[in-house]
Amino acid sequence: MPARPVRIAPSILSADFSRLGDEVRAVDKAGGDWIHIDVMDGHFVPNISMGPLVVAAVRKVTTKPLDVHLMIAPADPHLTAFARAGADSITVHAEAGPHLHRSLQAIRAEGKKAGVALNPATPISAIAHVIDSIDLLLIMSVNPGFGAQAFIHDSIEKLRQANALIDERPIDLEVDGGIAPETAGRVIAAGANVLVAGNAIFAGNDPKTYAERIEALRIQDVSEWS
Repeated sequence: MPARPVRIAPSILSADFSRLGDEVRAVDKAGGDWIHIDVMDGHFVPNISMGPLVVAAVRKVTTKPLDVHLMIAPADPHLTAFARAGADSITVHAEAGPHLHRSLQAIRAEGKKAGVALNPATPISAIAHVIDSIDLLLIMSVNPGFGAQAFIHDSIEKLRQANALIDERPIDLEVDGGIAPETAGRVIAAGANVLVAGNAIFAGNDPKTYAERIEALRIQDVSEWS
């Protein structure tokens, strides 16, 4: 299958929110390809983060694609708000509602790229019947809800299965959770081409370190993990 370019998506969940605009500008300038925005509701996941107003604020300071990950249930009532706030792609969880196909249709009706996320315990087979309705498949390599968690190594095989299902389709395979230089090569070798990283980029919140940290994740030679 054709190689998909590797993209790094800094997760602003680990940014310094007292200067969020500056943090977004810094990772944009440092080479981040997408800006990943984690939305949590305290219901689907045990934490609360941000909503459409934050997405709209981030939209004002970068032209990079805004990759909005909705860890909320139900998601459907909020899709329009996030789309209008400036999201470029909106990802919903397969586990978050009974009508996944309808959710994906609603996202695409807003003119946005549609993504599906799978929790660690959810098999790839859960999205087999909507694979032709998505632009992005997000494999969670930690249980969603908190940053700075340890990578779940069973995610490697799950990424391989996802990559096989995607096959020749123009779908990005994204991975989120515990991504660092130590795990980046493994997930890229397994087929992931979009790497979400929070703590690995933002730890210490020193913009002078961001470019080096982003490049450390963009591993080109994955032969030792293939």
